[in-house]
Amino acid sequence: MRKPLLLSALFASLALALSGCDDAKTETAASPAPAKQAAQDGGNLIVGVTTGDPLAMNPLYASDRTTLTIMQALYAPLYSFNGDKIEWGLAESLTPSEDNLSYVLKLKPNLKWQDGKAITADDVVFTFNKLLDEKQHSFFRSMFVYGGKPIQVSKIDDQTVKFTLPQVSAAFVGTLVQIYPIPQHVFASENGDLEKSAKNDAPVGSGPFKFKEYRAGQYYALTRFDDYWNGKPKLDAVTYRFAKDSNSANLALQNGEINMKMIDPQDVTRLKTTGKFDFVIYPEGRLAYMTFNQNIDSMKNKALRQAIAYAINKDELVQAAFSSLDYAQPAASILTPDTLYQTNDVEPYKFDAEKAKALLKEAGAPANLKLRLAYINSNKTQESMGLYIQQQLKNVDIAVELMPLDANAMSQRSLDMKNTDYELSLGGYIMGMEPDGYKSLYMSNEAYNYAHYKNPALDALWNQGATETDKTKRAEIYKQIQQTVANDMAWYPIAYTNAVVAVDKRFAGTKEAEPKPVYMFQDLSKIYQQ
Repeated sequence: MRKPLLLSALFASLALALSGCDDAKTETAASPAPAKQAAQDGGNLIVGVTTGDPLAMNPLYASDRTTLTIMQALYAPLYSFNGDKIEWGLAESLTPSEDNLSYVLKLKPNLKWQDGKAITADDVVFTFNKLLDEKQHSFFRSMFVYGGKPIQVSKIDDQTVKFTLPQVSAAFVGTLVQIYPIPQHVFASENGDLEKSAKNDAPVGSGPFKFKEYRAGQYYALTRFDDYWNGKPKLDAVTYRFAKDSNSANLALQNGEINMKMIDPQDVTRLKTTGKFDFVIYPEGRLAYMTFNQNIDSMKNKALRQAIAYAINKDELVQAAFSSLDYAQPAASILTPDTLYQTNDVEPYKFDAEKAKALLKEAGAPANLKLRLAYINSNKTQESMGLYIQQQLKNVDIAVELMPLDANAMSQRSLDMKNTDYELSLGGYIMGMEPDGYKSLYMSNEAYNYAHYKNPALDALWNQGATETDKTKRAEIYKQIQQTVANDMAWYPIAYTNAVVAVDKRFAGTKEAEPKPVYMFQDLSKIYQQ
């Protein structure tokens, strides 16, 4: 959403315990499709990207949608979730001890990196040693630290790894799903910051497609990896083509220059009329939100934050931004409906302009208060949100200056822990079914806490939730977390969104590839050209 897969610039972060989308549906355009042909090997799938160039192409740091999307084709996970069922990837089993203080992970036999080297337990141990190294500043580290102590990872044999926990954790299995191993033989000689390593420029992964070429601002090209653990991919190549904005990307889509793209709800009707595309629609487990940047003194005022929340008609905002409630539902909680222990039993901040004005007075807000609202300039829904929020806040005498930024600029500013460039920002995240994954967004000193909200009592609740094994007690802890954030109005939840992917009818296999939040599809090896 992760790590996070936080998607504030692009939708920034993630890395994620993502669930599969069994309830995905495919809509076919009204115009008749060409006659279906048998699946054939070969072909190049061109995927349109409007969220900027990738950042560090390394699973330990990937947090923006572009990098995560490409990484899914380059690297393979140990396992993934489809609903509540584990689907094995590089691993074939994960066995807990009787006391749940250790887990033994078994890798599949004969796994290979894309340069032909064997994938072994050494790679898994190396990956964890690096992400647990504080000098490497991977946001995953905090997810594997319990009671202030990190887990220990050791090799049993070439195919077997042991994880030893300092204390029992209900979150471990749901957190481990987020880790994609990196090759020890590639990075072992690197003594510095792996995020800045030149080795990331030509990555060696374990996924269905391997690196071929990258041209900044133009494309990121991959070719088929024949020794992929899940079978030889059907396509010869996948190319991610970068477009400056959605309009130019949609034109390329209609012209056949792009074959697949995640699209904005506003574009569905127009693209359907062409008869050239199938539309895969699925719950993305994503929260669209607005943050209050508490690096700025005015945003530290709780009454002011609450006033802004009451001044916005959320139902109208969602309708205006997403065109239809088919593509999004108004959100109350910071946890998405697919997350364990999510509750809507929180303060809903129903639209109340008079209450908003009273809170502004209580906050001591100056007349004609001016605020800056940042969002991604290529994101049509965020642009619509910004315009609506600007108009709504004008009704309570708050002037909003809109600050559209390109995705990379938004990501860089969001990750600046001293950022004071704007008071408000729009974003989104996808964090998956395990609620412990969210703490990297909300704990006081985390880099992905874009609100810069500090609450030691909330930090303590996140830590308790990670280690509590009683389901009833754990549910109560996460309920308190959701209620605390709502009462403080540290973040303003806007909508739980659906993803819409347009796919050229010349390509098929999307059901087998499994629609997946952020990445569009779990396994591109199953996509084929008809």
